[in-house]
Amino acid sequence: MGIETGVLRIIYNGTILPLLAYGAPVWTECLKKEHNAIKLKRVQRLINIKIARAYRTTSHEALCVLTGMTPIHIELESQAIIYYNTRGKEKQYDAPKHYSQWNHPADPLEIKEKREGREYTVEVYTDGSKSSGGVGSGIAIFENNHLPLQLMYRLADECSNNQAE
Repeated sequence: MGIETGVLRIIYNGTILPLLAYGAPVWTECLKKEHNAIKLKRVQRLINIKIARAYRTTSHEALCVLTGMTPIHIELESQAIIYYNTRGKEKQYDAPKHYSQWNHPADPLEIKEKREGREYTVEVYTDGSKSSGGVGSGIAIFENNHLPLQLMYRLADECSNNQAE
C-alpha cells in the first residue's frame, strides 16, 4: 500500500516546495527559458502523479488541475513578487484564487458601468468552430439588448475546435 495522498501533500508543501523556492527571487527570470522550467516541472509532476494516482502519460497541466496545486513556475513567481513587495521593491501582484472559486466560462458575466447617471448592461457572447473550410471565432457584444458590435476572426488551421471556442 502506498503513502496516503494527504501525507504526500504535506511532504510536498513542507519540504519539496521550500527547497525549490530557495533563492527564487534571484533566479525566477531564468524560468522564462523553457529548458529551465522543465526541470522544475518534472519534480512537481512526479509528486502530482502519486497524489492523483494518475498515469505517467498525464500532462503536467492536467495533474495540477487534478491535484489542485498551483503550477510550480507560477508559485515561484508569486513568492518572488511577495518577497520584493515586503522589501519595498514594489512589483505587481495578483493573488491567485483557488480553482474552486473560478467563474465557470458558461456563467453569464454582467458588468454595470455608469455613464452620465445612466446604468446599462453589457452582454458578450463568443463561439468558435473548426470545419474543413477552416477555423474561426466570433464575438457578439450587446448593450442594453442592442447589438452594436460583431467581430469575426479567422484562426490558423492548426488551432483545435476547443481553442476556437
